[in-house]
Amino acid sequence: MEATKTETPPVQEAAPNGESADLTINDLSNLRQIIDLASSRGAFRPNEMVAIGTIYNKLQNFLNSIPKTPQAGA
Repeated sequence: MEATKTETPPVQEAAPNGESADLTINDLSNLRQIIDLASSRGAFRPNEMVAIGTIYNKLQNFLNSIPKTPQAGA
């Protein structure tokens, strides 16, 4: 008999304030802009820049990999 692998969907829990804990593509895009702005204002120490840059690049690559959808009414 062959064992089958069953994937369990991720559990979505409500945030402590009762709101949904979902992240949207728009949220991730805003996060990228926040990192960009914070780094341009000198919010990070030089020794933190490698970690910040690594996360920023991963976020940038992820957002670039998402197919662009036409905007409604455009």
